[in-house]
Amino acid sequence: MQIESIRLKNFKVFRDVHLREIPPFLVIVGANGAGKSTLFDVFGFLHDCLKGNVRQALDKRGRFKEVVSRDSDSKATILIEIQYRMLIADVDRLVTYSLEIADSKGVPYVKREVLRYKRGRYGSPYHFLDFSKGTGYAITNEEDFQKADEELDRELQTLNSPDMLALKGLGQFERFKAANAFRQLIEAWHVSDFHISQARGRKEAAGNSEHLAESGDNLPLVAQYLYEQHPDTFNQLLQTMTRRVPGVKTVTPLLMDDGYLTLRFQDGAFKTPFLDRYVSDGTIKMFAYLVLLYDPRPHPLLCVEEPENQLYPQLMTELAEEFRLYAQRGGQVLVSTHSPDFLNATRLEEVCWLVKEAGGTRIERAKDHEQLVAYMADGDQMGYLWKQGFFTGADPQ
Repeated sequence: MQIESIRLKNFKVFRDVHLREIPPFLVIVGANGAGKSTLFDVFGFLHDCLKGNVRQALDKRGRFKEVVSRDSDSKATILIEIQYRMLIADVDRLVTYSLEIADSKGVPYVKREVLRYKRGRYGSPYHFLDFSKGTGYAITNEEDFQKADEELDRELQTLNSPDMLALKGLGQFERFKAANAFRQLIEAWHVSDFHISQARGRKEAAGNSEHLAESGDNLPLVAQYLYEQHPDTFNQLLQTMTRRVPGVKTVTPLLMDDGYLTLRFQDGAFKTPFLDRYVSDGTIKMFAYLVLLYDPRPHPLLCVEEPENQLYPQLMTELAEEFRLYAQRGGQVLVSTHSPDFLNATRLEEVCWLVKEAGGTRIERAKDHEQLVAYMADGDQMGYLWKQGFFTGADPQ
């Protein structure tokens, strides 16, 4: 499953944007305040809506008035529309999920929630889930493609509250194929908010130990889980670490007497190995990213903001390649960056930038600019072109 496009209307700085043809690996640049974090927060917002409800997700961000675009009309609604591809009845189909949120006297509600895709090669997309203000229907036999549209079985439902997503309830049932798949996608995507200070040190054996948390605070637990339950993957991760990080000759796991796993790093400049708590912030962060990228059950979508922080510039090419390899294995990766070194490792079709204007933010794709296409064909690199000011409106200076 891969997201192909995102459309936003009145979501903070995005008054009306449509990002199309999203590749498996996409790198986003832009000036501070242009909306890179906001673009990633779309996924966090949907996750919070699914985990709780729309009101709670809005309250977390300052309520409806702080999320809807500034200076919007008093009747303006927030629209989030995501298109993704998935196999349904052995056919690759483009599915659209649309969520429109309104507010009435300080009370938010779902004005409309729709899930649609084409059942056949021709015709308009059919609505398999359609709800408004807490009531609507879902199709229970959506894979019965021999039946005409009017013969499909509709199951009418009333939700507990008009600020609840129908996807939250109906997506739990396997018979609602597209809704079930999209709910799983939302629940499984990962928006990184990594903090070195939280990743260091010993942690009590509690909480999630199978997947790296957004903040990275369970890094020791996940490393130990991989060491004990997926030794081949863990050894591959360590080999990649020694190959990707200059100066690190070997990384050896050491299980302490109390069952706690620690790592011994052998630096080429020192004869005596040192434990993980003494290594640099950059080394720990690179190890954390590899733990995330070598997850035996990878996330369908990763969003990572400014991975260059605490990392040596020479590691940027290596890290970009690891992100791309992850995407090639089936997980989609979105990265925001201010690093020309990281951009130098990207391809023309993998880059877009945000331009902040008086009326909001727009999105530009590198592949749509003839001059950039020509320069890249001549052997130039994205980071150099960005520094030279060819990304109009996103000049790092």
